[in-house]
Amino acid sequence: MSMAGDFLQEMIMLYCIGILGFVVRKKDILNRHTNDVLTQLILYITLPALILFSLDIPFSFTVIKEFLWLLSMSVYVLTLAILLAFWMRKRAHLPKKQESVYESLIIFGNQGFIGYAVCFILFKEQGIIYLSLFNLFYLLCIWSYGIFLFTKRKTTIKWKSVLLNPGILSTVAGFMVLFSPFRFPEIFSSALESVGKMTIPLSMILIGSLLANTTYKDIPFMLKNPYLWKSAVARLLIIPLLLLPFLLLPVSFPLLAIAMLVSGMPSAPTTSLFSQKFGADTNFATLGVLLTTVLCIFTIPFLYMLLHLF
Repeated sequence: MSMAGDFLQEMIMLYCIGILGFVVRKKDILNRHTNDVLTQLILYITLPALILFSLDIPFSFTVIKEFLWLLSMSVYVLTLAILLAFWMRKRAHLPKKQESVYESLIIFGNQGFIGYAVCFILFKEQGIIYLSLFNLFYLLCIWSYGIFLFTKRKTTIKWKSVLLNPGILSTVAGFMVLFSPFRFPEIFSSALESVGKMTIPLSMILIGSLLANTTYKDIPFMLKNPYLWKSAVARLLIIPLLLLPFLLLPVSFPLLAIAMLVSGMPSAPTTSLFSQKFGADTNFATLGVLLTTVLCIFTIPFLYMLLHLF
């Protein structure tokens, strides 16, 4: 089977797990607290364990070079995504409560859940290392500019909570291990691996469970709303394709593949959480996340196959 075929097979497996999450939540096998519990479990336990395990590798100057490429691509694509979302929002005729949601749906992708799952099936632990490096600037953006979009200076961004979020803390701790001669004892490393690898299936169960919150009467509104489709096209196709100029630079295939695929992830569920917390249109946010999550079944394999054509 070709590499693209293998990738498609792995993606189908991921979405089967997502469907399982959808079914068990719809059937109330998992109760209404499921999403909160799974989010906390992934963010505070399994994902930090996965990042720490993946960064427990011997230091080399190649890692520094790869980090600089990933950071450059992350800053570049996020800056363009912010400008694109601002331009699209200015041209849109949306109710006030949907404007910030519209921008957030375009800018911020699901890099923490589906992103880690896709990178792991492609490049195993190496993919997690690359994504942890690529996500540093993203995490700073979503917890600062992401909140700013919804508050518009009504509240001051608490940088302490931005910098002390578990994704950044575990990545910084992983870097300290990477740049030091210290290595985790084998028994501790095995425990981190076992706990960390739960992130992938738990993330997909969470995605399915989140989608189960949408009611059937919302579907016609989602299918008819042109702005949800515009945000989906921007998020899933336009933004990752902005990275194509990096093909002309000496960037290795794994680095560019991670950057491009992760930049084309569906809209982040965080948009729904922010809209609920800051009084924006939560239903519009949830439907935007749902639409992009369904469509990415087709767009992620498309982007991967497109990369192989160059």
